[in-house]
Amino acid sequence: MKTLLSASALALITATATGTAAQAEGNLNLYVWADSINPELIATFSKEYDVKVNVDSYTSNEDLLTKLQAGSSGYDLSTPSQHFLRVMIDEGLIENYGANKLEAFNNIEEKWRNQWWDETQEYSIPIAYGTAGFAINSDLYKGPTDSMKVFFEPEGELFGKIAMLSYPDEVVGAAQLYLGVPFCSEDPDEMKRVLDLLMAQKPAVAAYSSDNIASRLGSGEVLSHFWWQGEVLKARKGGAPFAFAFPKEGLVGWIDSMVIPKGAPNQENAVKFIEFMSRPENATAQMNYYAYSSPMKVNAEDIIYTPENAPELFIEVPIEFSRTCSPAAQDLVNRVWTQLLQ
Repeated sequence: MKTLLSASALALITATATGTAAQAEGNLNLYVWADSINPELIATFSKEYDVKVNVDSYTSNEDLLTKLQAGSSGYDLSTPSQHFLRVMIDEGLIENYGANKLEAFNNIEEKWRNQWWDETQEYSIPIAYGTAGFAINSDLYKGPTDSMKVFFEPEGELFGKIAMLSYPDEVVGAAQLYLGVPFCSEDPDEMKRVLDLLMAQKPAVAAYSSDNIASRLGSGEVLSHFWWQGEVLKARKGGAPFAFAFPKEGLVGWIDSMVIPKGAPNQENAVKFIEFMSRPENATAQMNYYAYSSPMKVNAEDIIYTPENAPELFIEVPIEFSRTCSPAAQDLVNRVWTQLLQ
């Protein structure tokens, strides 16, 4: 979701298939979370449909929204999170491609269908869901992780050794969970409490950055970093001494969905890719690669993650999904973040 594709993966993705054409041809231009789509699936799709797949990536919903608001992006498929998806529908930035009439719709787990971000399920098909919270370097930090207090009010060895993301979305949400302030609050006094908390934390923050998180945490530059649980899982599986915290106050949830930007030049191929990614066998391969939970029907016997080897995916604390806020509420969030970073 949040790291850059390797050169080898890009080469695999963008290579034009040499097999016989099947049902489609041409190009497909993806603008998705960095390193979020299984390169082997993209290569298989490319070969099966004789489509050259080009991939660009972003590291925040804000970047995606700005790109689509500018118009004429040239992209055929993107994967916004739920609260930004709602904004994109309301602003007419994505196509109604009749998602609820696709076979992909039938492959969505029942609880994820027709949710508030796309009530009629005409604009989107979900692809992954997860949470954001804080991770630690477990070799270097042995203290408690059962409360957001240790992150938002760091003391001792954590002071000066924590890092945040570079944008407010999930960070402000986590602060609201800690303080008991409702998401999308329009109360200036409540949001002043959020600002006061983040300003008091600021002297202890080594960086506000969404890049190079693994290296920053792994090198010991910081002992704790705001992050996403799937990234922690993948890094830990690769040998990094990382652990994801499960604070009693809960975690910020997100769900990403496949959408087609307005005016996409290759909409037919985008729909075919959505159908392809939603097949149970491909949703299974995607979950195994991405290390986030799938909202699609999967082949459970082929999923490599279990509560024993991947506790990051089996969360027992409360999860609060980010919501699409009113302009007044979003303005307060923006003000909090602007004042914090001044």
